[in-house]
Amino acid sequence: MTIQKLLIANRGEIAVRIIRAARELGIATVQVYSKADKDSLAVRLADESIEIGPPQASKSYLNQATILTAARTTGADAIHPGYGFLAENAEFAAAVEAAGLIFVGPTAQSIRLMGDKVAAREAAAAAGVPTVPGSAGRLDSADAAFALVEKTGFPVMIKAAAGGGGRGIRIARSAEEFHHLMPQAQAEALAAFGDGGLYVEKLIEGARHIEVQILGDGRDVIHCFERECSLQRRRQKVWEEAPSPSLTPAVRDRLCSSAVALAKAVDYRGAGTLEYLYDDRSHEFYFLEMNTRIQVEHPVTEMVTGIDLVCEMIRIAGGEPLRIRQDQVRVRGHSIEVRINAEDPAKGFLPSPGTISALSVPAGEGVRFDSMLYQGYTVPPFYDSLLGKLIVHDKDRPSAIRRLERALAELSVEGLATTKPLHQALARDPDVQAARFHTAWLEPWLETHAASLGAAAAASSTAKVAQ
Repeated sequence: MTIQKLLIANRGEIAVRIIRAARELGIATVQVYSKADKDSLAVRLADESIEIGPPQASKSYLNQATILTAARTTGADAIHPGYGFLAENAEFAAAVEAAGLIFVGPTAQSIRLMGDKVAAREAAAAAGVPTVPGSAGRLDSADAAFALVEKTGFPVMIKAAAGGGGRGIRIARSAEEFHHLMPQAQAEALAAFGDGGLYVEKLIEGARHIEVQILGDGRDVIHCFERECSLQRRRQKVWEEAPSPSLTPAVRDRLCSSAVALAKAVDYRGAGTLEYLYDDRSHEFYFLEMNTRIQVEHPVTEMVTGIDLVCEMIRIAGGEPLRIRQDQVRVRGHSIEVRINAEDPAKGFLPSPGTISALSVPAGEGVRFDSMLYQGYTVPPFYDSLLGKLIVHDKDRPSAIRRLERALAELSVEGLATTKPLHQALARDPDVQAARFHTAWLEPWLETHAASLGAAAAASSTAKVAQ
């Protein structure tokens, strides 16, 4: 291990997660923070901390020069970007290594290749991995895009070539919609990612979102099986689980093998995730994109495989070869993660920053809560609303859902609204219990359950007052 002091270029629960992993490896930690995060749990836990700017992310967590200066000032020899912010920025990865530091993640070349969705599709096709029918390359011309659509037929997805998180995506079901939405998607992609390049692919309706976790050391690659992430709102994941309840053993083997083949083709180093659409009627899957970083939902994979993914990616970055053989990776039981956000699901997911007046965290076998919370902490309004992740594990999926219901009942975050009532309602829903859902399932469900979510939130507030 060549890493002695690790700087965490992120915030929130993932910063806490990385600090704890580094400590278990005997590595000192440095936490960067904006003025808004000076009282954060990550700052309290790290061995050292250093302020990097005002609350605006563009002037702090996205300021590459300031972060590199912080690393030099504190004597850090490695930087972990977490997820979001600079995690998939090839220029930052290159700048870290040019400064003589270790970037805990893939090479800049891999990030650049797999971060461009068009280039990633081309790499997947070259590795023999099936992709959704669509454009062979980026489409900067609306006329060229429409000529392709006339061949593939509607409906289609217009997608940004760069970036992620559901930005720059539009669904067109007719020629009129296509001509109206194409410039919108291009403008949003340009504003969000500084790149207006687009591509078009056939919309696979009623598909599931399945992703495969991989680990590589630049030479060898293994998979840690798959996660199901089909419960989404506005293309943002809400509930994730492992393994997927929708795959047959034969499909699982083909899917995971394809992920390894693609990761090997790009000499991948570190932890990464390959995302797929899966049609459970035809049992066909299609590569979507690769996330060249640790994922928010990585804990469910850790729970079913027993592999500490964050520790492994730090070990690999520190020069150690991959320590785990494929035949050593086994899935045991079932795990579910729900995202606890500072949002009010009864009010259209209105952001709900505030001060944590009381906090009660569930415990017991098979329960884990990864968060940035402590009693008295004031959640700032400047960043993503994720407060933490409640993760459960049990012998099978029905048992895991029951354990999730128990853990949610015990979880209490007072002082602000959270998405806890949403997850309680989902855990009780017959379709969720039977795994009858897809990527477009949740939003119509939310429309029909808005009143009951509001009633649940009101009842919870009344119960707290009574106590």
